[in-house]
Amino acid sequence: MKKFSKLCSLMLFVFITSCAEKNVQSPELKADLVLTNGKIYTVDETKPWAQAVAIKDDEIVYVGDNKGVQAWITSETKQQDLAGQMLLPGFIDSHVHPVMGGAYVRSLSLDTFGTPEHWYKQIKEYAAQHPEDEVLFGYGFLASAFGPEGPTSAMLDNIIADRAVYLMDEGFHGAWGNTKALELLKIDKNTPDPEPGFSYYKRDEQGNPTGYFLEGTATAAIDQLGIISVESVALGTSDVIKILNSYGVTSVFDAGALDVGEMQVDILDKIVEQGDMTIRMKASHMVSSAEDYDTAIEQTLHKRAISKREMYHINMLKIMNDGTIEGKTASMFEDYQNEPNNKGENVFNQQQMNSLISRASAENIDVHIHALGERAISETLNAIELVRKDPKSANSTSRYTICHIQVLTDSDIPRFAELDVIAQSTPLWASYDDFGKSFVSDDQFNRYFRFNSIKETGAKMSFGSDFPASGAGTLGMSPIFNMEVGHTRQSAENAPIQPGEHERLDIATLIKGYTIDGAYQLHMEDSIGSITVGKKADLVLLDKNLFEVEKYNIHNVKVLQTILGGKTVYRAEGEVAAVSSKHSAN
Repeated sequence: MKKFSKLCSLMLFVFITSCAEKNVQSPELKADLVLTNGKIYTVDETKPWAQAVAIKDDEIVYVGDNKGVQAWITSETKQQDLAGQMLLPGFIDSHVHPVMGGAYVRSLSLDTFGTPEHWYKQIKEYAAQHPEDEVLFGYGFLASAFGPEGPTSAMLDNIIADRAVYLMDEGFHGAWGNTKALELLKIDKNTPDPEPGFSYYKRDEQGNPTGYFLEGTATAAIDQLGIISVESVALGTSDVIKILNSYGVTSVFDAGALDVGEMQVDILDKIVEQGDMTIRMKASHMVSSAEDYDTAIEQTLHKRAISKREMYHINMLKIMNDGTIEGKTASMFEDYQNEPNNKGENVFNQQQMNSLISRASAENIDVHIHALGERAISETLNAIELVRKDPKSANSTSRYTICHIQVLTDSDIPRFAELDVIAQSTPLWASYDDFGKSFVSDDQFNRYFRFNSIKETGAKMSFGSDFPASGAGTLGMSPIFNMEVGHTRQSAENAPIQPGEHERLDIATLIKGYTIDGAYQLHMEDSIGSITVGKKADLVLLDKNLFEVEKYNIHNVKVLQTILGGKTVYRAEGEVAAVSSKHSAN
């Protein structure tokens, strides 16, 4: 029986191939959409470039030249002439917070590259435009712009004192509130810090909270202030998805819903119900404090079981293992400048991290770990190494990603490839950090974002925006904008180059990180990430070839069209849609 089945399959393959070569139509060769005359970069090593693609239902059925695709065209097939424009696999944002971002996208977005004076003006204008808001809510300030003590309530009180003002920083690891916000939150001198040295309230010499919140204290306040609901976040998340589509993104990894985590499934179901889930999403259950340690695996398994949908699945564990440089909570091997005995903190000690990774491996759970500082990265790699060497984990399908990886030691760079750990980060962060430089040693500053060194070891690299913590508002969601910074290590042509000029990445590696390597991280490389027969027809059309554009003009390359499963989910204004063919089958 098996021999007969194989013989039938072989005969069908020969028949289809013969039809394609002779341009003879068969019932099997009926594409819904055919794209021709393109510069198609497939990211498939077996066939990196092509002219034409045929799509049937939601899958790619042909990749090749213009002549060969003719066999797939019938009178019902829609055709689109790409006119020499560049077609790529749909971009994959491998670290973004679309649900959490949905809570913020309609709020005040401060210009991260501005100054405190500019932010004061933005806050004042926003308050005037929203007189009905009891709490003025926003995000995007850079804490390091205020110096080592951070921002204060008094600064905001000078702008508006009769309503609460609460602002998250650009990394979403800190917040800034006015006196009215502190009063509503009932935070005063006697309020204890949840985790001294990591999750705490910045205080003055008398012990009074200054209005600067760090880590867990920052996100906890959002729920207490009653700013968000399932309905409002679902609307905002739909906005985020539309913006991602406009930047060519067709799949994402949701790296944690943070303060809206309890609403996560309800919000995503609401978006599906609204018909706005125009993106493939793998999501995570996030643990960010020692209190989550005991239930982390149980909660992940629970969400994995109840959230399996066609377009989304919460099936990964996200571990927050340290903080940020600007908050001086990233875990380092040496003291922060002018702060003796402060090396930052790990959320989980080495033993706890070992156990979390081991328990996840036993349940075949993929793990995504926030480790920004050198000590956090090193200890996370230690935990993964233990699991890799454990015979009990030999058959585990778990994959491990360490995200952000801002400060890396020389000895840890080769370990990513050796341990098959995906190195994930946000390319635009690799531009020069004027403010953050003062917090770390020169040696540490010169070891920021060592992307090319990791690439040269053969490790897989994936890239994402970390929106809304991108530091560039919604523009931070653009893979193309990120590619320019990853390629130049500059925020603009004449800007300073972040030390480690040799860490600039080539365009092919950046594209790979936003496509096939991102797909590998999502455990979806068999269905997305390259333009390959049998994979989902997720595509992005650009007006220029990324390999041919001058490096400081990459950010000007426009997304013309985004296709998800064969259906257009974004089309730039003025772009012509595909038209039905008048081709007659032979």
